[in-house]
Amino acid sequence: MASSFSAKHRSFWLEQALAQTETPSSGLMGDHKSDLLIVGGGFVGLWTAIQIKKMDPACEVLLIEQDICGGGASGRSGGFVLSWWPKLTSLIKICGEEDALRIVRDSENAIHDISDFCKTNAIDAGMRSMPWLWGSTAIAHDDAWRGVVDSARRLGENPFQEVSADEARRRSGSMAFRGGVIDTSAATVQPAKLARGLMRVALELGVRIYENTRLVSFSRSQPVVAKLEHGSIRAEKMILATNAWAAQLPELARSIIPITSDMIMTAPAPDEIKACGMARDLCFTDSQTMVNYYHPTDDGRIAFGKGGWGIAWKGNIGANFERNRVRAQSVEGDFRLYYPGFKNIAITHDWCGPIDRTPNSLPLIGHFKNHPNIHYGIGWSGNGIGPSHLGGKILASVALAKVNHWSQYPILNRSVGRFPPEPVRFLGAHVVRTAVASKERDELNGNKPSFIASALARLAPAGLEDKSQKVPIPFPAGK
Repeated sequence: MASSFSAKHRSFWLEQALAQTETPSSGLMGDHKSDLLIVGGGFVGLWTAIQIKKMDPACEVLLIEQDICGGGASGRSGGFVLSWWPKLTSLIKICGEEDALRIVRDSENAIHDISDFCKTNAIDAGMRSMPWLWGSTAIAHDDAWRGVVDSARRLGENPFQEVSADEARRRSGSMAFRGGVIDTSAATVQPAKLARGLMRVALELGVRIYENTRLVSFSRSQPVVAKLEHGSIRAEKMILATNAWAAQLPELARSIIPITSDMIMTAPAPDEIKACGMARDLCFTDSQTMVNYYHPTDDGRIAFGKGGWGIAWKGNIGANFERNRVRAQSVEGDFRLYYPGFKNIAITHDWCGPIDRTPNSLPLIGHFKNHPNIHYGIGWSGNGIGPSHLGGKILASVALAKVNHWSQYPILNRSVGRFPPEPVRFLGAHVVRTAVASKERDELNGNKPSFIASALARLAPAGLEDKSQKVPIPFPAGK
């Protein structure tokens, strides 16, 4: 599965995208200067670069990426383009109701903006409106969306359509579903093609982009001096958009924990999709903490992923964050549990990627203390495709010292909480992860989890959705 660009294990999406694009730029060498340096060639870095050039075309922007643009989490994701409606209750806690509503509306508009941007700039990223079904697949997860739905209704909004168990099973094509809600604002995209398309547009706007260029270190000074493997960059301002890789920086290490999201891709199976009744115009997640997420592709495959298994020691992201066959088999097991009728359909691709999870699963956007010229936008927690568009506007506005809607944004410079230091974080994360896996496996099988597993699982950071728990959980007699 290695592409012609490098020996790295690539996702299905990246294989497709790289087969259609030119050879990436060689690494930057020598000493250079720029008004603004962006580190990271994923969605956040690319959107930020584009927004800066639109706001101030004269600004010299240089972007470096240690791999290729889209080679990180952006090109390995599930391709879901979601709003922040499922994080409404978390946003209310940190911003209040008025600002929370402003943010989720902006995040919903971002989905339309990305679609329009692709059309305007001829980016063939396969983006299409695809409502999202947030469902339950265990008694313990029934009505997990209640807090979010009720909060939205209290604010006069009704973004979710509730569906019965029969309707959820019919539309998902899986007897595992027990009900759910549908958010019609969602979409899906071929994420690697989007990332490569954003790179092209950024280049056309005059952004200098250098792939295969790794940042070794940087000064906390004005200007910033960034040391590379084969040179240096001197810039008045710097924006860190490295996401999970930011966990290696002492200023940000306690705010995020890198975990994996593992994915598989089936062979084309249009007949099986039709036979089971899976809607071709919906994407799906369950309500597990180690969430299962999936959707049918245009060519009749199913892209199926599971979040939250691999954990990085001291933020070091190695080959285990590109591919892990054992975890891939676990993902396949969940897929076949939900869709036993696909037992003869082969899995043609498997891969994984890093998620930079924060304690509340909302991003951390701000600047280094005492260094207002060093900005960062990290912690997108597995839901970055849509919100990264907002992140680009926020980071561009603050870096250019604009006074506008985005430079005064409610989540700017707000704490997301902190994880314990190493080695407590790494060891504790493994204990909690094992408890979550045990608890959710018991729940899927209709069994009551152990008290210890349930107690430890409550220590897990927030996930993709703000979930409500039933207390007590009504398990069948004898379980």
